[in-house]
Amino acid sequence: MSTTITPVDAPGPADASGPGRFAPRRFVRPGAAVLSGLLLFLSFPPRPLWWLALPAFGLLGWTLRGRRLRAGFGLGYLAGLGFLLPLLIWTGEEVGPGPWVALTAAEALFVAASCLGIAAVSRLPGWPVFAAAVWILGEAARARAPFGGFPWGKIAFGQADGVFLPLAAVGGTPVLGFAVALCGFGLYEVARRIRAYRRTGTVPRGPLAAAALTVLVPVTGALAALPLVDDAAEDGTATVAAVQGNVPRLGLDFNSQRRAVLDNHANRTKELAADVKAGRKPQPDFVLWPENSSDIDPYANPDAQEVIDEAVRAIGVPTVIGAVVAPPTGKLRNTLIEWDPDKGPVATYDKRHVQPFGEYIPMRSVVRLFNSNVDRVSRDFGPGSEVGVFDLAGTKVGLATCYEAAFDWAVRDTVTHGAQLISVPSNNATFGRSEMTYQQLAMSRVRAVEHSRSVVVPVTSGVSAIIRPDGEIVRESRMFTPDVLVDEVPLRSSLTPATRMGTLPEALLVALAVAGLGWSALRAVRARRTA
Repeated sequence: MSTTITPVDAPGPADASGPGRFAPRRFVRPGAAVLSGLLLFLSFPPRPLWWLALPAFGLLGWTLRGRRLRAGFGLGYLAGLGFLLPLLIWTGEEVGPGPWVALTAAEALFVAASCLGIAAVSRLPGWPVFAAAVWILGEAARARAPFGGFPWGKIAFGQADGVFLPLAAVGGTPVLGFAVALCGFGLYEVARRIRAYRRTGTVPRGPLAAAALTVLVPVTGALAALPLVDDAAEDGTATVAAVQGNVPRLGLDFNSQRRAVLDNHANRTKELAADVKAGRKPQPDFVLWPENSSDIDPYANPDAQEVIDEAVRAIGVPTVIGAVVAPPTGKLRNTLIEWDPDKGPVATYDKRHVQPFGEYIPMRSVVRLFNSNVDRVSRDFGPGSEVGVFDLAGTKVGLATCYEAAFDWAVRDTVTHGAQLISVPSNNATFGRSEMTYQQLAMSRVRAVEHSRSVVVPVTSGVSAIIRPDGEIVRESRMFTPDVLVDEVPLRSSLTPATRMGTLPEALLVALAVAGLGWSALRAVRARRTA
Protein backbone atom coordinates (compact mmCIF):
# COMPACT_ATOMS: atom_id res chain seq x y z
CA MET A 1 0.00 0.00 0.00
CA SER A 2 1.43 3.40 -0.97
CA THR A 3 0.40 6.86 0.19
CA THR A 4 0.90 10.08 -1.78
CA ILE A 5 0.98 13.35 0.13
CA THR A 6 0.08 16.40 -1.96
CA PRO A 7 1.85 19.64 -0.99
CA VAL A 8 -0.48 22.22 0.52
CA ASP A 9 -0.37 24.60 -2.42
CA ALA A 10 0.16 22.12 -5.23
CA PRO A 11 -2.63 21.81 -7.79
CA GLY A 12 -4.67 18.63 -7.48
CA PRO A 13 -6.08 16.48 -10.28
CA ALA A 14 -9.10 18.76 -10.63
CA ASP A 15 -6.79 21.50 -11.86
CA ALA A 16 -5.82 19.59 -14.96
CA SER A 17 -7.71 20.18 -18.15
CA GLY A 18 -7.26 18.69 -21.54
CA PRO A 19 -7.56 20.53 -24.83
CA GLY A 20 -10.99 22.10 -25.17
CA ARG A 21 -12.05 21.07 -21.65
CA PHE A 22 -13.61 23.80 -19.51
CA ALA A 23 -11.80 24.07 -16.15
CA PRO A 24 -13.67 26.34 -13.72
CA ARG A 25 -10.85 26.17 -11.17
CA ARG A 26 -8.56 28.12 -13.46
CA PHE A 27 -10.70 31.16 -12.64
CA VAL A 28 -10.49 30.71 -8.87
CA ARG A 29 -7.23 32.58 -8.33
CA PRO A 30 -8.10 35.48 -10.69
CA GLY A 31 -11.44 35.76 -8.90
CA ALA A 32 -9.68 35.69 -5.54
CA ALA A 33 -7.31 38.43 -6.71
CA VAL A 34 -10.21 40.70 -7.65
CA LEU A 35 -11.97 39.88 -4.38
CA SER A 36 -8.87 40.78 -2.35
CA GLY A 37 -8.80 44.17 -4.08
CA LEU A 38 -12.50 44.73 -3.37
CA LEU A 39 -11.95 43.89 0.30
CA LEU A 40 -9.16 46.46 0.44
CA PHE A 41 -11.50 49.06 -1.05
CA LEU A 42 -14.21 48.21 1.47
CA SER A 43 -11.72 48.73 4.32
CA PHE A 44 -11.47 52.44 3.42
CA PRO A 45 -13.72 55.29 4.67
CA PRO A 46 -16.48 56.20 4.89
CA ARG A 47 -16.95 52.58 6.01
CA PRO A 48 -15.47 51.78 9.46
CA LEU A 49 -14.41 48.35 8.17
CA TRP A 50 -10.64 48.79 8.58
CA TRP A 51 -10.29 45.12 9.64
CA LEU A 52 -11.25 43.94 6.14
CA ALA A 53 -7.68 44.78 5.10
CA LEU A 54 -6.52 41.69 7.03
CA PRO A 55 -8.54 39.09 5.11
CA ALA A 56 -7.76 41.09 1.96
CA PHE A 57 -4.03 40.52 2.41
CA GLY A 58 -4.61 36.95 3.60
CA LEU A 59 -6.54 36.19 0.41
CA LEU A 60 -3.91 37.97 -1.68
CA GLY A 61 -1.23 35.84 -0.01
CA TRP A 62 -3.13 32.66 -0.93
CA THR A 63 -3.52 33.93 -4.49
CA LEU A 64 0.15 34.73 -5.00
CA ARG A 65 2.11 32.22 -2.94
CA GLY A 66 4.17 29.93 -5.13
CA ARG A 67 3.00 31.52 -8.40
CA ARG A 68 5.36 32.23 -11.25
CA LEU A 69 6.39 35.85 -11.72
CA ARG A 70 4.25 36.39 -14.80
CA ALA A 71 1.21 34.98 -13.04
CA GLY A 72 1.98 37.15 -10.00
CA PHE A 73 1.99 40.25 -12.18
CA GLY A 74 -1.30 39.35 -13.87
CA LEU A 75 -3.03 38.42 -10.64
CA GLY A 76 -1.67 41.56 -9.03
CA TYR A 77 -3.07 43.68 -11.82
CA LEU A 78 -6.50 42.18 -11.23
CA ALA A 79 -6.17 42.89 -7.51
CA GLY A 80 -5.13 46.46 -8.31
CA LEU A 81 -8.17 46.98 -10.51
CA GLY A 82 -10.46 45.47 -7.87
CA PHE A 83 -9.02 47.89 -5.32
CA LEU A 84 -8.51 51.13 -7.25
CA LEU A 85 -11.43 51.15 -9.69
CA PRO A 86 -14.01 51.68 -6.94
CA LEU A 87 -11.64 53.67 -4.71
CA LEU A 88 -10.89 56.31 -7.37
CA ILE A 89 -14.28 56.51 -9.06
CA TRP A 90 -14.60 60.11 -7.85
CA THR A 91 -11.89 61.18 -10.32
CA GLY A 92 -14.48 60.81 -13.09
CA GLU A 93 -17.23 62.62 -11.19
CA GLU A 94 -17.37 65.60 -13.57
CA VAL A 95 -15.08 64.69 -16.47
CA GLY A 96 -16.41 61.29 -17.45
CA PRO A 97 -15.01 57.76 -17.10
CA GLY A 98 -11.96 58.26 -19.34
CA PRO A 99 -9.63 59.89 -16.78
CA TRP A 100 -10.86 57.56 -14.03
CA VAL A 101 -10.15 54.42 -16.05
CA ALA A 102 -6.81 55.74 -17.32
CA LEU A 103 -5.63 56.67 -13.81
CA THR A 104 -6.72 53.34 -12.38
CA ALA A 105 -5.10 51.36 -15.19
CA ALA A 106 -1.81 53.19 -14.62
CA GLU A 107 -1.83 52.96 -10.81
CA ALA A 108 -2.79 49.27 -10.91
CA LEU A 109 0.54 48.61 -12.62
CA PHE A 110 2.28 49.48 -9.34
CA VAL A 111 0.11 46.96 -7.51
CA ALA A 112 0.88 44.39 -10.21
CA ALA A 113 4.63 44.99 -9.84
CA SER A 114 4.31 44.65 -6.06
CA CYS A 115 2.47 41.36 -6.46
CA LEU A 116 5.11 40.09 -8.86
CA GLY A 117 7.62 40.74 -6.09
CA ILE A 118 5.40 39.09 -3.50
CA ALA A 119 5.16 35.98 -5.69
CA ALA A 120 8.96 36.00 -5.96
CA VAL A 121 9.58 36.12 -2.18
CA SER A 122 6.68 33.80 -1.29
CA ARG A 123 8.90 30.71 -1.25
CA LEU A 124 11.38 32.19 1.24
CA PRO A 125 11.42 31.28 4.92
CA GLY A 126 9.46 33.94 6.79
CA TRP A 127 7.94 35.10 3.52
CA PRO A 128 5.13 37.24 5.07
CA VAL A 129 7.78 39.69 6.33
CA PHE A 130 9.34 40.08 2.92
CA ALA A 131 5.94 40.20 1.19
CA ALA A 132 4.73 43.05 3.42
CA ALA A 133 7.97 44.93 2.79
CA VAL A 134 7.55 44.49 -0.98
CA TRP A 135 4.04 45.97 -0.71
CA ILE A 136 5.52 49.05 1.00
CA LEU A 137 8.18 49.22 -1.73
CA GLY A 138 5.34 49.46 -4.26
CA GLU A 139 3.60 52.18 -2.25
CA ALA A 140 6.85 54.13 -1.98
CA ALA A 141 7.29 54.02 -5.76
CA ARG A 142 3.66 54.99 -6.39
CA ALA A 143 4.02 57.98 -4.05
CA ARG A 144 6.89 59.37 -6.13
CA ALA A 145 6.22 58.65 -9.82
CA PRO A 146 5.07 59.63 -12.30
CA PHE A 147 4.49 63.40 -12.08
CA GLY A 148 5.48 63.53 -8.43
CA GLY A 149 3.48 60.44 -7.45
CA PHE A 150 -0.04 59.57 -6.34
CA PRO A 151 -0.13 58.05 -2.82
CA TRP A 152 -3.93 57.87 -2.69
CA GLY A 153 -4.92 54.42 -1.47
CA LYS A 154 -1.98 53.83 0.84
CA ILE A 155 -3.09 51.08 3.19
CA ALA A 156 -2.36 53.34 6.16
CA PHE A 157 -5.06 55.78 5.06
CA GLY A 158 -7.72 53.12 5.59
CA GLN A 159 -6.71 52.56 9.22
CA ALA A 160 -7.88 55.75 10.95
CA ASP A 161 -10.34 53.69 13.05
CA GLY A 162 -8.13 50.64 13.42
CA VAL A 163 -6.12 49.09 16.23
CA PHE A 164 -2.88 49.56 14.29
CA LEU A 165 -3.20 53.38 14.14
CA PRO A 166 -0.73 54.07 17.02
CA LEU A 167 2.03 52.68 14.79
CA ALA A 168 1.71 55.84 12.68
CA ALA A 169 3.47 57.66 15.54
CA VAL A 170 6.28 55.07 15.46
CA GLY A 171 7.22 55.12 11.79
CA GLY A 172 4.56 57.00 9.82
CA THR A 173 2.39 55.57 7.08
CA PRO A 174 5.02 53.02 5.88
CA VAL A 175 5.23 51.27 9.27
CA LEU A 176 1.44 51.39 9.73
CA GLY A 177 0.85 49.92 6.26
CA PHE A 178 3.59 47.31 6.76
CA ALA A 179 2.01 46.11 10.02
CA VAL A 180 -1.41 45.66 8.40
CA ALA A 181 0.01 43.78 5.40
CA LEU A 182 2.24 41.63 7.63
CA CYS A 183 -0.65 40.66 9.88
CA GLY A 184 -2.82 39.77 6.88
CA PHE A 185 -0.15 37.65 5.21
CA GLY A 186 0.66 36.12 8.59
CA LEU A 187 -2.94 35.06 9.14
CA TYR A 188 -2.87 33.18 5.84
CA GLU A 189 0.46 31.53 6.73
CA VAL A 190 -0.90 30.40 10.11
CA ALA A 191 -3.97 28.95 8.39
CA ARG A 192 -1.75 27.23 5.82
CA ARG A 193 0.41 25.62 8.52
CA ILE A 194 -2.64 24.43 10.48
CA ARG A 195 -4.11 22.97 7.30
CA ALA A 196 -0.84 21.15 6.66
CA TYR A 197 -0.93 19.73 10.17
CA ARG A 198 -4.47 18.41 9.67
CA ARG A 199 -3.42 16.73 6.43
CA THR A 200 -0.16 15.19 7.57
CA GLY A 201 -0.52 15.01 11.34
CA THR A 202 2.77 16.81 11.81
CA VAL A 203 4.17 20.25 11.21
CA PRO A 204 7.57 21.74 12.17
CA ARG A 205 7.21 23.91 15.24
CA GLY A 206 9.65 26.56 14.02
CA PRO A 207 7.71 27.63 10.91
CA LEU A 208 4.41 27.58 12.81
CA ALA A 209 5.86 29.75 15.58
CA ALA A 210 7.31 32.12 12.99
CA ALA A 211 3.93 32.38 11.29
CA ALA A 212 2.24 33.13 14.62
CA LEU A 213 4.78 35.87 15.32
CA THR A 214 3.92 37.64 12.06
CA VAL A 215 0.41 38.07 13.49
CA LEU A 216 1.29 38.76 17.11
CA VAL A 217 4.16 41.21 16.59
CA PRO A 218 2.14 43.87 14.66
CA VAL A 219 -0.72 43.70 17.18
CA THR A 220 1.65 43.81 20.15
CA GLY A 221 3.58 46.66 18.57
CA ALA A 222 0.40 48.67 18.11
CA LEU A 223 -0.55 48.15 21.76
CA ALA A 224 2.97 49.07 22.89
CA ALA A 225 2.77 52.30 20.84
CA LEU A 226 -0.40 53.50 22.59
CA PRO A 227 1.53 55.80 25.00
CA LEU A 228 2.72 57.77 21.96
CA VAL A 229 -0.89 58.75 21.21
CA ASP A 230 -1.40 61.75 23.47
CA ASP A 231 -3.70 64.74 23.18
CA ALA A 232 -2.48 66.61 26.25
CA ALA A 233 -1.86 70.34 25.77
CA GLU A 234 1.92 70.82 26.02
CA ASP A 235 1.85 74.48 24.94
CA GLY A 236 -1.57 75.51 26.14
CA THR A 237 -4.61 75.64 23.88
CA ALA A 238 -5.96 77.74 21.03
CA THR A 239 -9.54 78.39 20.02
CA VAL A 240 -9.78 77.92 16.27
CA ALA A 241 -12.62 78.54 13.80
CA ALA A 242 -12.90 76.70 10.47
CA VAL A 243 -15.24 78.36 7.95
CA GLN A 244 -17.15 76.32 5.37
CA GLY A 245 -18.88 78.85 3.13
CA ASN A 246 -20.21 76.29 0.64
CA VAL A 247 -20.63 76.74 -3.13
CA PRO A 248 -23.79 77.71 -5.06
CA ARG A 249 -23.77 74.47 -7.05
CA LEU A 250 -21.72 71.31 -7.52
CA GLY A 251 -19.27 70.48 -10.28
CA LEU A 252 -16.46 71.94 -12.31
CA ASP A 253 -18.48 75.14 -12.86
CA PHE A 254 -17.61 75.97 -9.25
CA ASN A 255 -14.82 78.20 -10.61
CA SER A 256 -17.33 80.32 -12.55
CA GLN A 257 -19.02 81.12 -9.24
CA ARG A 258 -15.94 82.77 -7.78
CA ARG A 259 -17.56 85.88 -6.34
CA ALA A 260 -20.42 83.91 -4.79
CA VAL A 261 -17.96 81.53 -3.11
CA LEU A 262 -15.95 84.47 -1.73
CA ASP A 263 -19.10 86.17 -0.45
CA ASN A 264 -20.25 82.93 1.19
CA HIS A 265 -17.07 82.66 3.24
CA ALA A 266 -17.05 86.35 4.11
CA ASN A 267 -20.69 86.21 5.22
CA ARG A 268 -20.11 83.12 7.37
CA THR A 269 -17.20 84.93 9.03
CA LYS A 270 -19.36 87.97 9.73
CA GLU A 271 -22.05 85.73 11.18
CA LEU A 272 -19.41 84.18 13.44
CA ALA A 273 -18.41 87.68 14.58
CA ALA A 274 -22.04 88.44 15.41
CA ASP A 275 -22.37 85.16 17.33
CA VAL A 276 -19.20 85.95 19.29
CA LYS A 277 -20.50 89.44 20.14
CA ALA A 278 -23.81 87.96 21.30
CA GLY A 279 -22.03 85.34 23.41
CA ARG A 280 -23.33 82.39 21.39
CA LYS A 281 -19.86 81.26 20.36
CA PRO A 282 -16.40 81.74 21.88
CA GLN A 283 -13.98 84.27 20.41
CA PRO A 284 -11.51 82.38 18.21
CA ASP A 285 -7.79 83.13 18.36
CA PHE A 286 -7.64 82.78 14.56
CA VAL A 287 -9.86 81.76 11.66
CA LEU A 288 -9.11 79.34 8.81
CA TRP A 289 -10.76 79.56 5.38
CA PRO A 290 -10.51 76.74 2.82
CA GLU A 291 -8.47 76.40 -0.33
CA ASN A 292 -10.01 78.43 -3.20
CA SER A 293 -12.26 80.40 -0.84
CA SER A 294 -11.22 83.41 -2.93
CA ASP A 295 -10.52 82.41 -6.52
CA ILE A 296 -10.46 86.13 -7.25
CA ASP A 297 -6.92 87.42 -6.75
CA PRO A 298 -7.23 89.90 -3.85
CA TYR A 299 -3.96 91.57 -4.81
CA ALA A 300 -5.25 92.45 -8.28
CA ASN A 301 -8.94 93.03 -7.47
CA PRO A 302 -9.73 95.80 -4.96
CA ASP A 303 -13.34 94.64 -4.59
CA ALA A 304 -12.23 91.16 -3.44
CA GLN A 305 -9.71 92.71 -1.09
CA GLU A 306 -12.42 94.91 0.41
CA VAL A 307 -14.75 91.93 0.98
CA ILE A 308 -12.00 89.97 2.76
CA ASP A 309 -10.84 93.01 4.73
CA GLU A 310 -14.34 93.71 5.98
CA ALA A 311 -14.87 90.12 7.13
CA VAL A 312 -11.49 89.87 8.87
CA ARG A 313 -11.96 93.22 10.63
CA ALA A 314 -15.37 92.03 11.82
CA ILE A 315 -13.97 88.94 13.54
CA GLY A 316 -10.88 90.86 14.66
CA VAL A 317 -8.31 88.02 14.53
CA PRO A 318 -5.77 86.73 11.98
CA THR A 319 -7.48 84.78 9.20
CA VAL A 320 -5.97 82.43 6.61
CA ILE A 321 -7.49 82.96 3.16
CA GLY A 322 -7.21 80.43 0.32
CA ALA A 323 -6.71 82.39 -2.91
CA VAL A 324 -5.72 81.99 -6.53
CA VAL A 325 -2.97 84.52 -7.22
CA ALA A 326 -2.45 85.44 -10.87
CA PRO A 327 0.88 87.22 -11.52
CA PRO A 328 1.07 89.33 -14.69
CA THR A 329 3.37 86.70 -16.20
CA GLY A 330 4.21 83.12 -15.40
CA LYS A 331 2.13 80.48 -13.68
CA LEU A 332 -0.76 80.83 -11.29
CA ARG A 333 -0.25 80.23 -7.59
CA ASN A 334 -2.51 78.33 -5.21
CA THR A 335 -1.81 80.56 -2.24
CA LEU A 336 -2.75 80.74 1.42
CA ILE A 337 -2.64 84.31 2.73
CA GLU A 338 -2.36 85.34 6.37
CA TRP A 339 -4.70 88.30 6.65
CA ASP A 340 -4.29 90.57 9.67
CA PRO A 341 -7.32 92.63 10.76
CA ASP A 342 -5.16 95.78 10.97
CA LYS A 343 -2.41 95.25 8.41
CA GLY A 344 -4.13 93.17 5.73
CA PRO A 345 -2.09 90.44 3.99
CA VAL A 346 1.17 89.87 5.88
CA ALA A 347 2.40 86.38 4.83
CA THR A 348 1.81 83.81 2.09
CA TYR A 349 2.28 80.11 1.43
CA ASP A 350 2.25 78.75 -2.13
CA LYS A 351 1.15 75.14 -2.49
CA ARG A 352 4.30 73.11 -3.15
CA HIS A 353 2.84 69.97 -4.69
CA VAL A 354 0.35 71.04 -7.33
CA GLN A 355 -1.95 68.38 -8.71
CA PRO A 356 -1.16 67.00 -12.19
CA PHE A 357 -4.14 67.02 -14.58
CA GLY A 358 -6.01 69.18 -12.07
CA GLU A 359 -3.86 72.26 -11.45
CA TYR A 360 -1.48 71.76 -14.33
CA ILE A 361 -1.62 69.59 -17.44
CA PRO A 362 1.46 67.50 -18.30
CA MET A 363 1.74 66.63 -21.99
CA ARG A 364 -1.22 68.89 -22.76
CA SER A 365 -1.24 68.35 -26.52
CA VAL A 366 -1.32 64.56 -26.08
CA VAL A 367 -3.93 64.53 -23.31
CA ARG A 368 -6.21 66.82 -25.34
CA LEU A 369 -6.61 64.03 -27.90
CA PHE A 370 -8.40 61.93 -25.29
CA ASN A 371 -10.29 64.50 -23.21
CA SER A 372 -11.14 68.09 -24.08
CA ASN A 373 -11.65 68.96 -20.41
CA VAL A 374 -7.91 69.64 -20.15
CA ASP A 375 -8.54 73.09 -21.60
CA ARG A 376 -10.60 73.99 -18.55
CA VAL A 377 -7.14 74.46 -17.00
CA SER A 378 -6.20 77.23 -19.41
CA ARG A 379 -3.25 78.45 -17.33
CA ASP A 380 -1.13 76.06 -15.32
CA PHE A 381 -0.41 76.46 -11.63
CA GLY A 382 3.20 76.47 -10.51
CA PRO A 383 4.59 75.03 -7.26
CA GLY A 384 5.92 77.02 -4.35
CA SER A 385 9.23 76.26 -2.66
CA GLU A 386 8.89 77.40 0.96
CA VAL A 387 7.48 75.39 3.88
CA GLY A 388 4.24 76.92 5.13
CA VAL A 389 4.13 77.83 8.83
CA PHE A 390 2.16 80.93 9.90
CA ASP A 391 2.40 82.57 13.31
CA LEU A 392 -1.26 83.23 14.08
CA ALA A 393 -1.72 85.17 17.32
CA GLY A 394 1.23 83.32 18.86
CA THR A 395 0.31 79.86 17.54
CA LYS A 396 2.51 78.30 14.87
CA VAL A 397 0.19 76.72 12.31
CA GLY A 398 1.58 74.35 9.67
CA LEU A 399 -0.07 74.42 6.25
CA ALA A 400 -0.62 71.50 3.86
CA THR A 401 -3.04 72.41 1.10
CA CYS A 402 -5.56 69.70 0.14
CA TYR A 403 -3.72 67.19 -2.10
CA GLU A 404 -0.51 67.72 -0.10
CA ALA A 405 -1.99 65.87 2.89
CA ALA A 406 -1.42 62.60 0.99
CA PHE A 407 2.36 63.15 0.89
CA ASP A 408 4.41 62.26 3.96
CA TRP A 409 7.04 64.94 3.42
CA ALA A 410 4.58 67.78 2.84
CA VAL A 411 3.02 67.41 6.30
CA ARG A 412 6.16 66.42 8.20
CA ASP A 413 8.05 69.51 6.97
CA THR A 414 5.61 71.82 8.72
CA VAL A 415 6.08 70.03 12.07
CA THR A 416 9.87 69.99 11.86
CA HIS A 417 9.64 73.74 11.14
CA GLY A 418 7.86 74.31 14.43
CA ALA A 419 4.14 73.84 13.76
CA GLN A 420 2.09 73.31 16.93
CA LEU A 421 -1.07 72.64 14.91
CA ILE A 422 -1.68 71.58 11.30
CA SER A 423 -4.24 73.01 8.89
CA VAL A 424 -5.31 71.21 5.71
CA PRO A 425 -7.45 73.73 3.77
CA SER A 426 -9.18 71.95 0.90
CA ASN A 427 -11.64 72.35 -1.96
CA ASN A 428 -13.59 69.18 -2.84
CA ALA A 429 -16.53 70.84 -4.59
CA THR A 430 -15.54 69.43 -7.97
CA PHE A 431 -15.93 65.86 -6.67
CA GLY A 432 -19.58 66.19 -5.67
CA ARG A 433 -20.93 63.90 -2.97
CA SER A 434 -18.41 61.14 -3.64
CA GLU A 435 -16.34 59.28 -1.05
CA MET A 436 -13.31 61.40 -1.90
CA THR A 437 -13.79 63.90 0.92
CA TYR A 438 -14.05 61.09 3.51
CA GLN A 439 -10.93 59.40 2.15
CA GLN A 440 -9.05 62.68 2.46
CA LEU A 441 -10.38 63.33 5.96
CA ALA A 442 -9.04 59.94 7.05
CA MET A 443 -5.58 61.02 5.86
CA SER A 444 -5.75 64.02 8.20
CA ARG A 445 -6.72 61.75 11.10
CA VAL A 446 -3.69 59.56 10.42
CA ARG A 447 -1.47 62.66 10.17
CA ALA A 448 -2.78 63.86 13.56
CA VAL A 449 -1.54 60.66 15.24
CA GLU A 450 1.62 60.44 13.14
CA HIS A 451 2.83 63.86 14.30
CA SER A 452 0.82 64.24 17.55
CA ARG A 453 -0.80 67.48 16.41
CA SER A 454 -4.33 68.80 16.25
CA VAL A 455 -5.44 69.03 12.61
CA VAL A 456 -8.03 71.49 11.31
CA VAL A 457 -9.58 70.77 7.91
CA PRO A 458 -11.58 73.70 6.47
CA VAL A 459 -13.26 72.68 3.19
CA THR A 460 -15.29 74.87 0.82
CA SER A 461 -18.19 72.43 0.62
CA GLY A 462 -17.34 69.84 3.31
CA VAL A 463 -16.57 67.72 5.05
CA SER A 464 -14.76 70.19 7.34
CA ALA A 465 -13.45 68.89 10.66
CA ILE A 466 -11.41 69.59 13.77
CA ILE A 467 -9.28 66.63 14.82
CA ARG A 468 -7.40 66.13 18.08
CA PRO A 469 -3.85 64.70 18.22
CA ASP A 470 -5.23 61.23 18.98
CA GLY A 471 -7.14 61.20 15.68
CA GLU A 472 -10.58 61.81 17.20
CA ILE A 473 -12.91 64.13 15.27
CA VAL A 474 -14.45 66.59 17.74
CA ARG A 475 -16.22 68.85 15.24
CA GLU A 476 -17.50 67.87 11.80
CA SER A 477 -19.69 69.55 9.19
CA ARG A 478 -22.03 68.06 6.62
CA MET A 479 -21.42 68.19 2.89
CA PHE A 480 -22.67 71.15 0.86
CA THR A 481 -23.99 73.10 3.81
CA PRO A 482 -22.58 76.40 5.15
CA ASP A 483 -21.07 76.02 8.60
CA VAL A 484 -18.50 77.35 11.04
CA LEU A 485 -16.70 74.93 13.37
CA VAL A 486 -15.24 76.39 16.58
CA ASP A 487 -13.30 74.44 19.17
CA GLU A 488 -10.49 74.74 21.70
CA VAL A 489 -7.64 72.47 20.63
CA PRO A 490 -4.44 71.40 22.41
CA LEU A 491 -1.14 72.75 21.12
CA ARG A 492 1.89 70.47 21.11
CA SER A 493 5.58 70.82 20.26
CA SER A 494 7.11 67.42 21.08
CA LEU A 495 8.12 65.20 18.17
CA THR A 496 7.02 61.60 17.69
CA PRO A 497 9.54 58.97 16.55
CA ALA A 498 7.87 59.10 13.12
CA THR A 499 8.46 62.84 12.86
CA ARG A 500 12.06 62.55 14.05
CA MET A 501 13.02 59.69 11.74
CA GLY A 502 11.29 60.96 8.60
CA THR A 503 11.91 58.62 5.67
CA LEU A 504 14.23 56.26 7.59
CA PRO A 505 11.57 53.61 8.44
CA GLU A 506 10.41 53.57 4.83
CA ALA A 507 14.01 53.23 3.63
CA LEU A 508 14.61 50.29 5.97
CA LEU A 509 11.46 48.53 4.74
CA VAL A 510 12.49 49.16 1.13
CA ALA A 511 15.93 47.69 1.92
CA LEU A 512 14.23 44.65 3.47
CA ALA A 513 12.14 44.22 0.32
CA VAL A 514 15.20 44.49 -1.92
CA ALA A 515 17.04 41.96 0.25
CA GLY A 516 14.15 39.52 -0.06
CA LEU A 517 13.96 39.96 -3.81
CA GLY A 518 17.72 39.49 -4.09
CA TRP A 519 17.63 36.37 -1.96
CA SER A 520 14.81 34.97 -4.09
CA ALA A 521 16.72 35.68 -7.29
CA LEU A 522 19.84 34.02 -5.89
CA ARG A 523 17.88 30.90 -4.95
CA ALA A 524 16.37 30.76 -8.42
CA VAL A 525 19.81 30.98 -10.07
CA ARG A 526 21.17 28.21 -7.84
CA ALA A 527 18.15 26.02 -8.57
CA ARG A 528 18.73 26.37 -12.33
CA ARG A 529 22.40 25.49 -11.96
CA THR A 530 21.53 22.44 -9.89
CA ALA A 531 18.95 21.34 -12.46
